[in-house]
Amino acid sequence: MSPRVSAEYKAKKKSELLHAAKRVFIRKGYSQATMQDIMDEAGVSRGALYAYFENIEHAYLELLQHEDREDLHFFDAGDAGTSWQQMKRWVAKQQKVIEHMDESLFLANSEFFLSVRRRAEHDGVPYLSNRYSEIVAALAAFFQRGTDRGEWKPRLPEEAIARYLVSFMDGLMIDTAHLGPDRTKVKEQLETLLFSLEEMLYPANDEQVKFGKGE
Repeated sequence: MSPRVSAEYKAKKKSELLHAAKRVFIRKGYSQATMQDIMDEAGVSRGALYAYFENIEHAYLELLQHEDREDLHFFDAGDAGTSWQQMKRWVAKQQKVIEHMDESLFLANSEFFLSVRRRAEHDGVPYLSNRYSEIVAALAAFFQRGTDRGEWKPRLPEEAIARYLVSFMDGLMIDTAHLGPDRTKVKEQLETLLFSLEEMLYPANDEQVKFGKGE
């Protein structure tokens, strides 16, 4: 087997294991899941799983980073359409995730983040801080690209808008996890988010990208 094929095989196998792990974490949460659960779900041996992940925390961390990359793919420079259309598509995706939270990793994420945060107070685990910084940086770069293209004229610094967006989404997800999507009125909240983002970003004079009109 050539090095190229071997690398491709390993990447595919790791992806398969991560998908199996995701099903386990959605079903059992983070604190109740075990490496044995993932082995059973994936139908692999102990050696096959431990060749990729050292323990349950390592497996979850790898899964979370994979999910982050997939999510931020929405903001890639090569995406079709205007930056405002990309933003609206991302918000629509988040609406589906929040309204079907029982099919997502959100509750497991809450357990994992709490575990990491508590330990960070003792041994300085930097993951949460690094993750927040990376997400803010990716969003700020996306907003900056839209500015550079002349697609909008932001009324606030791009980084400030990025931090606002992260805080808004985190808050809505936490509230919805506790109260349910009907109580928090997810659709209406996200419409308000788009309205506020439009006011902050001030899209260029193009009626096709104004809030509430077609793409």
